[in-house]
Amino acid sequence: MGLTMGLNLLLLMAMVATNILSLYHLSSTVQSPKATPTAQPVPDHLLHQLHTIRSAINHLTRLQHPTPTASSNAATATSSASAAVPPDLLLYSQLSLIASSCHNHPDLLHQYMNYTPFSMCPYDPDLAETLILRGCHPLPRRRCFSRTPSKPSSSLPLQPFPSSLPDSNVIWSKYSCKSFSCLNHYNPSLGFDPSLDSSRFSSYSSDLDLPVPQLLHIARSAGSPLRLGVDIGGGTGSFAAAMKAHNVTVLTTTMNLGAPYSEATALRGLLPLHAPLQQRLPVFDGVADLVRCGRAVNRWIPDTVLEFLLFDADRMLRSGGYLLLDRFFSKGPDLENKYKPLIGKLGYKKVKWATANKTDSSGIKNGEVFLTALLQKPVSK
Repeated sequence: MGLTMGLNLLLLMAMVATNILSLYHLSSTVQSPKATPTAQPVPDHLLHQLHTIRSAINHLTRLQHPTPTASSNAATATSSASAAVPPDLLLYSQLSLIASSCHNHPDLLHQYMNYTPFSMCPYDPDLAETLILRGCHPLPRRRCFSRTPSKPSSSLPLQPFPSSLPDSNVIWSKYSCKSFSCLNHYNPSLGFDPSLDSSRFSSYSSDLDLPVPQLLHIARSAGSPLRLGVDIGGGTGSFAAAMKAHNVTVLTTTMNLGAPYSEATALRGLLPLHAPLQQRLPVFDGVADLVRCGRAVNRWIPDTVLEFLLFDADRMLRSGGYLLLDRFFSKGPDLENKYKPLIGKLGYKKVKWATANKTDSSGIKNGEVFLTALLQKPVSK
């Protein structure tokens, strides 16, 4: 009741403020009797204030009267119960800002925040990732206990390329496969068998390869040694694992799309950062020696999103740091006409630029090519 009264009071104050601003504008534009009436433009600062107030009114109205959905119209009794904003969502909104995109998906947000405080959280990783991929990131915090595997293994791998990963440290209920061996059986290239990945970043078989020892040598020779890095879309953390063997710390961004990538990365003694490609990464400016973009960064990302991603990488890199595009793929003509100019906007020095045809079925069908590029950020930037 107190919260409803508070919202009503805020709504009343906003409406009063709107009327006062309107009267102020009318009074400021009154002409003398001899003057010829002319249309006066509304000052920009008044337009901005009016827009802010109207936005607040709309937000408060949505909180009090959520927009009915098609399903709620079909079942009035059910909708009246579900339309109510979860109490913890209202409480959290008073403590911290919630990403604006979250308000574009109120049903999903209400479902995510509809839980019993101080009890077990609902097991809803798919719901959480759906919200994240729609821009609701970071997610609101919840006051409940996250679910963990019932019988986790106490003997965890001590090195990043173990012979196998323990199945008991993953909750498999949401996946069709119920073990790492099942994932390896259907797609060995996903990286869930670390023993097969041990030579992936240490050997050279084509111009597209940049083995870790060679990468480290290039950086040392340029007087720009590598110590800290970020691997964007790093899968199960194989690149971070290879760098760890050379005492380089790499943070890996992951999403559990169809498989437990985050858990696999953590089981290798590496830190996964649960973040989507389209959001600003929570890494401070100018602190990374290296940012790598793996095969998750490719032509399927909209051009503007990719441009923001590359400039976010620039933000994280220190002067003299390196950006590694590892097997970025696109259609052949697009690489030259679209992506090369886009990458060129960074103004980085080309240390390596190698291309090759993508020879799998999709590559042949679509005329795709791979690009591996190592670019160095200017020291003057």
